[in-house]
Amino acid sequence: MTQQRLLILDDDDMIGQTMAYIARSIDVEAHTTTSPEEFFERVENWQPTHIALDLIMPEMDGVEVLVELANRKCSAQIIITSGVGQRVLDAARRSASEHGLNLLGVLSKPFSPALLRHLLTRETRDADSQTRQRPPGHDEVITADELEQAIENKEIELVYQPKVWCTSGLLAGFEALARWRSPVRGMVMPGQFIPVAESEGLINRLTRTVLDLAMEWMAEGCVRPNGDEDEALTMSINMSALTLDESQFIDHVEKQCQHYGIMPGQLIFELTETSAMRDPVASLDLLTRLRVKGFQLSIDDFGTGYSSMLQLVRLPFSEIKVDRSFVMSATRSGESRAVIRSVIELGRSLGLKTTAEGVEDAETLDFLKDLRCDLAQGYFIAKPLAGAEARSWAESAGI
Repeated sequence: MTQQRLLILDDDDMIGQTMAYIARSIDVEAHTTTSPEEFFERVENWQPTHIALDLIMPEMDGVEVLVELANRKCSAQIIITSGVGQRVLDAARRSASEHGLNLLGVLSKPFSPALLRHLLTRETRDADSQTRQRPPGHDEVITADELEQAIENKEIELVYQPKVWCTSGLLAGFEALARWRSPVRGMVMPGQFIPVAESEGLINRLTRTVLDLAMEWMAEGCVRPNGDEDEALTMSINMSALTLDESQFIDHVEKQCQHYGIMPGQLIFELTETSAMRDPVASLDLLTRLRVKGFQLSIDDFGTGYSSMLQLVRLPFSEIKVDRSFVMSATRSGESRAVIRSVIELGRSLGLKTTAEGVEDAETLDFLKDLRCDLAQGYFIAKPLAGAEARSWAESAGI
């Protein structure tokens, strides 16, 4: 395991020394400085695995330091520390993320030693686990031929994350999430292969593969229609904006529904906000056709794009999904809570269901219940599950 090295930049030397002492108590090497010049010299020569950075400093403020770290392509895990208000800390968090830095966490002063130890040891465990599990070739560039072969060889698998009704906790449906089980790379996540599929003209084949696998799983007994489309369990499928250009897509979906005995209203196609607005006319045509056929449509990651409200109203969505970044920070960010409240009220006013994804604790779920959010999903409810596990989970839920 790589030796952890923490570099601390804080204008209060006593605080810096305290953080260094805490780090050394868990066998993390540590160095502290009050000088930005010495700090950047250490970044280059000492190559810290972790950086603790105070936002308020006299010579060079923390945001300037973050920008410079990004320019230097720093890969260290960054912990932001400061006594400023929570909204400023949240903004600094977003700034670090937007610049592509690896943000490990935020420590609001005064902070507890246990929280700092938790951040450092959590990353140590995660990095060690990734080192052990990463197979040969994991970081090599994925080629179109390799991905096409993976689709052909049926290496694409699905996991299913439950969605529940907020008020009752009863199972409402699942979201199907693609995974690539490569014999060379091991388990490859969608963020690595979806962009390749989109850029290399494979996204429609991949989308059909995911759709067919999900519908086959539904037909095997877990998600059976019960004669009432409003009560039947649903399956959410992610859709790329590029699929909007495939005129035969709807015909394929209809044929598969007939083949597997699945009602159109049980399928929810999820499209991101930015994708939906890429070509509003094409989106309007295909999405309207899907809705006419009885399929449901969800606008995913809502609140992160820059589309006008007019464009949202023009498109025939039946569900809004609140972006996980707001949900996951709801317990510590008043700004996130305000966004969630606004999205839920917007959905209700437009007659749309609202789903919050990224629910990771009971406090967040209670907050969503108070706001009368319709649906929730996240690790607090259940992680994405393999087919057999998801079926068992559904059976234990009384389905």
